[in-house]
Amino acid sequence: MKRVRAVFQNKQNESLSGLLELPDGMIKCYAIFAHCFTCSKDGLAATYISRKLAVNGIAVLRFDFTGLGNSSGDFSNSSFSSNIDDLIAASDYLNQYYEAPQLLIGHSLGGAAVLAVSQHMDTIKAVVTINSPATADHVKHLFIKTISEIQLNEGVEVSLGGRSFTIRKQFLDDLEQYNTLDHIGRLNKALLIFHSPIDQVVSINEAARIYSAAKHPKSFISLDDADHLLSNKGDADYIAGVVSAWVTRYLKEGELKEIDKVNDTKNDLSIVKQGVVIVRESDKKFAREISTKHHKIISDEPLNLGGTDLGANPYELLLAALGSCTSMTLRMYANHKKLDLADIVIELYHERIHAKDCEACESEESLADRIHRSIKLTGNLNDDQRNRLLEIANLCPVHKTLQNRIIIETELIE
Repeated sequence: MKRVRAVFQNKQNESLSGLLELPDGMIKCYAIFAHCFTCSKDGLAATYISRKLAVNGIAVLRFDFTGLGNSSGDFSNSSFSSNIDDLIAASDYLNQYYEAPQLLIGHSLGGAAVLAVSQHMDTIKAVVTINSPATADHVKHLFIKTISEIQLNEGVEVSLGGRSFTIRKQFLDDLEQYNTLDHIGRLNKALLIFHSPIDQVVSINEAARIYSAAKHPKSFISLDDADHLLSNKGDADYIAGVVSAWVTRYLKEGELKEIDKVNDTKNDLSIVKQGVVIVRESDKKFAREISTKHHKIISDEPLNLGGTDLGANPYELLLAALGSCTSMTLRMYANHKKLDLADIVIELYHERIHAKDCEACESEESLADRIHRSIKLTGNLNDDQRNRLLEIANLCPVHKTLQNRIIIETELIE
């Protein structure tokens, strides 16, 4: 399982911070997880469920809503409507760089949000709510004692879950727009409702309201003795297991087969011939899956260059090829000569230099590539042995390849 940092912009061009949990093998579909009111992407429910879903083949993007967690913006200026906009922004991010989401999962108020936003996402096939209210205005009970004060003042600080938040009148006004069940009746998506009968924050009666308003296909599963925040990892694992099996039924058969075919090809190393390297896209940014006859590695670019930092960049792989070949060659020679070479450590870096700084370069107007290689040899070696090992290092096959004239032939194939 891989975890990728995701950063994307909301409607106000503020940065939202997320984490994308990616399965190691076949991806059934992409999903978005919406966390509870004033929670974050790192909450127990979001973390446990997303990671378990990834283990079961579902890629999940969990992110912080505006003004929460690591996301930019001012929470006091956010609203339920802005949460919906943030979910659309998350969907756009997945569609741009990976694949459009087909599953929405919402916990608590996040569940109300996915119910409201799903009608604006054509690619969504299924929706899951967990301990969620039927309508957004349900959260008003959390600060019922201060509602009159909020309506009179510009903003009132309230304590929620041991943290202080400023609630403005515009937040209350926005909630009033989402106090009906009409959108649930128009959902037109498969719906799975999880709720604990002992939930002390959101009554199970809210689950009944959702179920009654929705049309089939719809299902309800009781979480027995689970608490509202799903602090027991076993409850989260149970939810993820059920969702993984349930959602497959609602993915388009052709789409699922196509995904299977692509991933089966990626996972089948037998199609790679000995001595051949195949590079495939892992996402629509820079991550690449590199396959040889028996192995797989990942190449990527760092975050500051627009990548997701899943693996070494191409130049680092080049240095790794030279460094590993050098080390192998030294070890092979030392073993053959029975030298007391205990350990080999090689450090390399690459840079572009002006040709005039390179004595061996012909043109002073061009740039040259320079690789600096430091070799540390540990063991009981005399000076003659060390000098000979330095000569051997320059004889490694990759070293000689890089110094030879290289001809690269490129062709397009069908």
